[in-house]
Amino acid sequence: MKNRAVVKGIIFFVFLVSIIIILKYTDFARYTDTEDLRNWISNLGPWGPIVYILIYSTAPIILFPGTPLTIAGGILFGPVYGTIYTAIGATIGASVTFLISRYMARELVAKLLKQGKWGMLDREVEKQGWKIVAFTRIIPIFPFNLLNYAFGLTRIRFSHYVLASFIFMLPAIIAFVVFSSSLLDLIRGKVSTEFLIGLILVVIISVIPIVYKKIKGGV
Repeated sequence: MKNRAVVKGIIFFVFLVSIIIILKYTDFARYTDTEDLRNWISNLGPWGPIVYILIYSTAPIILFPGTPLTIAGGILFGPVYGTIYTAIGATIGASVTFLISRYMARELVAKLLKQGKWGMLDREVEKQGWKIVAFTRIIPIFPFNLLNYAFGLTRIRFSHYVLASFIFMLPAIIAFVVFSSSLLDLIRGKVSTEFLIGLILVVIISVIPIVYKKIKGGV
């Protein structure tokens, strides 16, 4: 648990570097013009963002990791619209998962999650309410998709959960979308300002859990 954030960071970095190398040295590099891709999305009209949001909304339900979809959102829609569509999709997905856990599959989810740290989450929510949602969105001490189901078992109000999730998921969403919005430029050998800003934001987001655990361990 202590080194999970470090391991996840290393895995993400290796994954990213591998993808960049593969794309740079294959024929795919010919199809990485950012404007062409965004023009293609624009030609789809409203269906492009709608399809993306629907896919992102489904991901948390089936426990599919959101990071690859967030990166895709940055590439396809750019930093501004990528952030908007990703935030909408992530919030809808987290909300639907919460409702499934609370009203449709409560017993099954309770059996799968059992007790332990999930029981601690329930007790903390009872004491601090939406603040625990905010805390766990910023500092991912629990697996994100399982966390959505777990919150459905707690007594937190749905409106508080949705609002806190939307607001406090934004920092990570902005970081990864801004970072990925210029990945195609990087593949072509251009290091943009957006990429550098995004990289700094991703590093900050990744370091926060490590710092928190060190501080907690030193207390």
